[in-house]
Amino acid sequence: MGSGQVTSSVPSGPSEFQGKRVTVAGLGVSGLPAAKALHARGAIVTAVNDGDDARAREQAAELEALGITVRLGDGATLPEGTELIVTAPGWQPDKPLFLAAEKAGVPVWGDVELAWRLRGPGAAPWLAVTGTNGKTTTVQMLASILKAAGLRTAAVGNIGVSLLDAVLGDEEYDVLAVELSSYQLHWAPSLRAYSGAVLNLAPDHLDWHGSMDAYAADKGRIYEGNQVACVYNVADPRTEDLVREADVEEGCRAVGFTLGTPGVSQLGVVDGILVDRAFVENRQKNAQELAEVADVDPPAPHNIANALAAAALARSFGVPPQAVRDGLRAFKPDAHRIAHVADLDGVAYVDDSKATNTHAAQASLAAYEPIVWIAGGLAKGAEFDELVAASAKRLRGAVLIGADRALIREALARHAPEVPVVDLGRTDTGAMLQAVTEAKRLARPGDTVLLAPACASMDMFTNYNQRGDAFAAAVRELGA
Repeated sequence: MGSGQVTSSVPSGPSEFQGKRVTVAGLGVSGLPAAKALHARGAIVTAVNDGDDARAREQAAELEALGITVRLGDGATLPEGTELIVTAPGWQPDKPLFLAAEKAGVPVWGDVELAWRLRGPGAAPWLAVTGTNGKTTTVQMLASILKAAGLRTAAVGNIGVSLLDAVLGDEEYDVLAVELSSYQLHWAPSLRAYSGAVLNLAPDHLDWHGSMDAYAADKGRIYEGNQVACVYNVADPRTEDLVREADVEEGCRAVGFTLGTPGVSQLGVVDGILVDRAFVENRQKNAQELAEVADVDPPAPHNIANALAAAALARSFGVPPQAVRDGLRAFKPDAHRIAHVADLDGVAYVDDSKATNTHAAQASLAAYEPIVWIAGGLAKGAEFDELVAASAKRLRGAVLIGADRALIREALARHAPEVPVVDLGRTDTGAMLQAVTEAKRLARPGDTVLLAPACASMDMFTNYNQRGDAFAAAVRELGA
């Protein structure tokens, strides 16, 4: 769905935005449809943007053609008369624009908040997912399960499809599978999901939120006002704490998911079967078989947890057990998420370039043994002692790349001194081939060479996709 759909949904009656002076902060995926939707509803819109590059100028021209004022290269100054700011999710709360808004008593919404408020009567309810890792996969699994149940749905939100496009477009939905980042939740005070899930919590984006407590609190907003189920991770008590703190509708239940045998009001795993003890009659004694672990692709522990969370949200919406199984079987993960690339000389090569933080890398490392680990990149302030200590016994060797590889090397020296380490100082395009070549040298038949960098990619690559592609290309070259 393109952003052009937004302007087609102009309300027929008076709008609460008629004549209101609204500043849209940031262009891009969220700003463009927000500015168009507000303009279509009679708002006097000014769009501001920090950047003034070719892409921003192209978007500015598109808005100016509609009669919208655009200010490029100045996202700090509050336009005179502003009554509301609608911001792109990534803009930090301490930006001068927001400090000026707070001083002037001007409310700030995100694009998610705007989408929530612009939903029409009888709008599709939202099944919402957040967490440090696994959000996109879980939302895609959820959408696959909902479709298998014959429901009209889409995976939207932080996943790349604008919620405004989904809410205001011409297509009608029965329910939406919504991925929400901590940024988006921070700017969405009135959001009330049908059911919500926090998959896990680990330090991330702390430069944006200011502290772990603030980060967790923003994640916990997903539970506010839930109608049916607050889905939490039994293995991560902090997610259950957020459920306890949430103000939910009468009758809404806490529903846990676990990789072990589920208790009452939980989903879990018994003898290779995903089972439900939450959405069944007489859950004190009964459990419902949903799918087999083998139906989850790939069946790594953290991905089974994703599947259980998706199943819990779907079951909260009344989806039958068979649809859970069929939806999980139909689901295929995106590239660079624990993707098996090839087997060479009895060694498996696995691309998890998407593991851009320590929490994701630890989940990936827990899925294999023994491992030759390719890691490194931009650490973004992360520390690696806990990751290395938890994974040391699984490591055959490590090959380190990227700007902050010394941090991982030092953690390995402290917690896994017996593990052989290859430290590659080069950052040119041939570095990944050398890394894979060194990993092949260290590996033995039965091992897994795992790219799980625990770091961002931008020191050497455009993004994690390019890094994963380079790994796969190097594996293919070695196998040729």
